Amino acid sequence: MVGSINLFSKPNPRAKHFATTKDLLLKQYPVLILWIAIAVFITHGRLNAHAINNYLIFKNTFTHAINHINLYGEYKNLYYDSNYYGPLFSLIMAPFSLLGNVLQLYAWQVFNVCLLFFAIQQLPLSTTHKNIICLICTQELYTSLIEFQTNGAMAALIILSWALIQKRNDFWAAFCIVVGLYVKLYGIVGIAFFFFSGQKLKFMASMAFWAVVLFVLPMAFFSPQFILHSYADWYNALVSKNGMNQTSPYQDVSLAGMVRRIVNDKTLPSLPFIAGGMLLMALPYVRISRYKDQSFRLLSLSSILLFTVLFSSGSELVTYIIAFAGIGIWFMSLEKPAKRFELALLIFAIYFGSLFATDLFPKLWREQLIKPYALKALPCLVVWLMVIYQMLFKRTVSMPSQKPVSISLPSTELKDLVTA
Repeated sequence: MVGSINLFSKPNPRAKHFATTKDLLLKQYPVLILWIAIAVFITHGRLNAHAINNYLIFKNTFTHAINHINLYGEYKNLYYDSNYYGPLFSLIMAPFSLLGNVLQLYAWQVFNVCLLFFAIQQLPLSTTHKNIICLICTQELYTSLIEFQTNGAMAALIILSWALIQKRNDFWAAFCIVVGLYVKLYGIVGIAFFFFSGQKLKFMASMAFWAVVLFVLPMAFFSPQFILHSYADWYNALVSKNGMNQTSPYQDVSLAGMVRRIVNDKTLPSLPFIAGGMLLMALPYVRISRYKDQSFRLLSLSSILLFTVLFSSGSELVTYIIAFAGIGIWFMSLEKPAKRFELALLIFAIYFGSLFATDLFPKLWREQLIKPYALKALPCLVVWLMVIYQMLFKRTVSMPSQKPVSISLPSTELKDLVTA
């Protein structure tokens, strides 16, 4: 008996190797390296195929702004389609546009990947949980990168605004919200996190401060008259785009778009869907006693990310990186181990909502059902309804968490003006 105990207590080289491998897998950097590799690989392939149209639109917003050329016109000699981003976006594109023709493409893609990865690292979850969220998003990230889209960055801004409020850094949370608003309107949903702020007056003052600063900032580079006129042009472009979305086979991959396609009536208005969605989204906030509950707050973030895509006529396939970030956060915020129906719902969402675009999904179903009827929205809708239900009726639970990575932001005189 003693001998067996002595033998068992001897060091096991294989066990040590397993522990080392496990520690490596629990770290976040392998996922970041994977994401950057995907971004570089996709960019290289799209360059060779001369398929960089969206980036040409983005790049030329800065070129056009410098030369005081209409940001929302059609320039078929440069690219097809039009720009639908706010005037502030022209300034954001400046550092990329000034790089070499090829380098700026890689820099843009890697920037979007790193910003989303950084945002996810701020969540109060374990490294393993954050890695799983990243993996759940990977197929959608791939889809977004193919089109050089900004949706990964938009998801990051929403997540960062939530995370910064948790850290009582309302000043920079407001910055993220206003940037998202002035670039693509999506950032406005971050205002919902106002309920979780412990410094509501500071939050509102910061919102007002950044709304003014970021509205005026492009004027210092492109002239006040041009920027003011550009905002009017942007409004008209968005109104026109909203009308076109409802008739485009590639746009309006939303709840309203799905219903319009199923009933074959493109005249169905979006307003009833948006109003109903906003009512459902707002209902859980009556549970004021749960505002300090970590799981409730994470479910709120998930709900906002899903709502942003499900109720926008501008949603398209590449927009769903935002929704799947919400799905990943929902699943990782649940009490572990997850119930069978929760796991089944996650698998359903990933397979029918994300992997349908791959060879793992029957081509006939993809071409005859998912795409024509915008059924990509269906799994996300089911998950969103589950999130709302759990926010309304779920009791407080303990969940494994980890302090979010510290966000070191400069202390500036501008911040002092708001906090004074």
